[in-house]
Amino acid sequence: MNPKGFFGELKRRNVYKVAVAYAVVSWLLIQVATQVFPFFEIPNWAVRLVVLLLILGFPVALILSWAFEITPEGKSAVTPRQSQAATSVPEKSIAVLPFDNLSDDKSNAYFAEGIQDEILTRLSKIADLKVISRSSTQKYKSAPDNLREVGKQLGVANLLEGSVQKIANAVHVNVQLIRAATDEHVWAESYNRKLDDVFGVEGEVASTIADQLNAKLTGAEQKAVAAKPTHNTPAYDAYLRGLAIEHTQYGYEAYQQAAREYGEAVQLDPNFAFAWARLAVLRSFLFFNAIDPNTNTAGAVKEAADHAMALAPEAGESWIAQGAYRYRVLRDFAGAVTAYKQAQIRLPNNSYLLQNLAFVQRRLGLWQEAEATYKKALELNPRDFQLLGSLGGEFYTFLRRFDDARAAMDRALEISPESASVRASKAVTFQNEGRLDKAAEELARVPADVMEDFVLTPRINQALYERHFDTASSIIERKLSSIPGGQPLDPVTELALVQLGYCQQWMGRDAEARQSFSCAIEAIKPKPDSPVQADANGTPSTLALAYAGIGEKEKALEQAQRAVEAYENDAVSKPYSQIALAQIQARFGDVDAASGIRFEKIRGLRNLSPNLNPSELAGLTT
Repeated sequence: MNPKGFFGELKRRNVYKVAVAYAVVSWLLIQVATQVFPFFEIPNWAVRLVVLLLILGFPVALILSWAFEITPEGKSAVTPRQSQAATSVPEKSIAVLPFDNLSDDKSNAYFAEGIQDEILTRLSKIADLKVISRSSTQKYKSAPDNLREVGKQLGVANLLEGSVQKIANAVHVNVQLIRAATDEHVWAESYNRKLDDVFGVEGEVASTIADQLNAKLTGAEQKAVAAKPTHNTPAYDAYLRGLAIEHTQYGYEAYQQAAREYGEAVQLDPNFAFAWARLAVLRSFLFFNAIDPNTNTAGAVKEAADHAMALAPEAGESWIAQGAYRYRVLRDFAGAVTAYKQAQIRLPNNSYLLQNLAFVQRRLGLWQEAEATYKKALELNPRDFQLLGSLGGEFYTFLRRFDDARAAMDRALEISPESASVRASKAVTFQNEGRLDKAAEELARVPADVMEDFVLTPRINQALYERHFDTASSIIERKLSSIPGGQPLDPVTELALVQLGYCQQWMGRDAEARQSFSCAIEAIKPKPDSPVQADANGTPSTLALAYAGIGEKEKALEQAQRAVEAYENDAVSKPYSQIALAQIQARFGDVDAASGIRFEKIRGLRNLSPNLNPSELAGLTT
């Protein structure tokens, strides 16, 4: 046994405190016995008996204090499993808590967040450390009251607190490293720098922390930790604004704004590799979801990723950008895995990287590998409700492991009870089991004014599964009316427009249905020769369903088959494209062909109500 760890465990379990308290109480009892017993003519052997019992009781008290922890609520038994968990926290583990923004101008909060994030990023490049991701720490205060509990929740031995004050061209950064179990301040330092000289602070802090925790750095790690990303102050400021948007906001508009900030950063400093890398990642995401395709082109993503790699070929961030390009643009999933694993060598503590690696492994049908990668990401990001929601909704649900999916989502909801996305994903698990009453209960807990895509789709599907076509139509029309005039539809809304057309058909409103289908076709394919790329939302299949809606059989079948071919090597999206093809075949009377698309296998991988049978595919469009 490690002597240092053993004595630390003695302290953690209050054994020292119990020993001191027992000695003091015993001394008092002996004093009372020697003074009072003779007064009552109690024989001397009684005094000796008291002393003997107290001596014998000492080791018993220590043993009990080892087995039972003293807490404010009383004694709590320590099970072997709890003991193992307590001692399994690595000494070289750390979480960086949110930094306080002490600037009078509260709009400078992004700057404090950026300094915190850059210190965290540099620490995460050290393989000898365990570093908890920002997503798990951002909900804590900068200086929480119960550090021991925070350390326990995050699974770390050390916490870094800090503050940043920006006044005109001056920056004051204060940091302190604290041992979570004991509140011991291990190290503290203040840095006063000019704004154009602040770039080196993050590296200095990370290097000192590594020294304090006795972490061993390779030569490459030392270089990566100390590297200054840019010497251009305005470019760095734009880069930090982009990071702050990414970390505090979610949605297509937020990511477009963050991409604009990164674009400004590389315009100000064309040699800013990390800004190019983040620009490539965000544009790849927007490309993948068909958002502003005129800006987020395949060429724009490639340009940004290639710039990052040319400027910093050994940086993990550059390899993440390459992985994003190969995954989302080229759809070269095997190549993306290779790139992400190269990034992992350089960024051993990056949960974002691991989550994206898991995404790609799913696409390749490597389900066991993807699950293991998800779990590694959770070790570094244990309190990220979005990661837990993704594990449940975008992994276990696809495998119809609904109990596991809900267990992950329930953990997410414990952390973020108001998360509409996780609640809606939980409803989907019940829909897939045909438990529509339970699904309705979950959806009822989502505020009615939430109209984001991740809630829209389950609500529409719930109404369709219940055959409440008027309700589905109302949900879709409300969504359409909320979109500003002239704003392009995103792929989820395009699918909703097609679903609206089918609902209108089933309610006998054929003219309105034809108009909905035509609008969807024009939105997806504004020109006859416009390419319809395979994306994250099955847009090629959506177009096929729209053609089917207006009765263009040949176009519908050709487009549906083309979609199946486009997703041939995609284990996540291929089943959806097969479902769409089967729906169209059944709609035009070829039920036998629809039945031949290995219906049970499709059902096993995608969101499909178990109440359906092949003959019903002619009527349902989701």
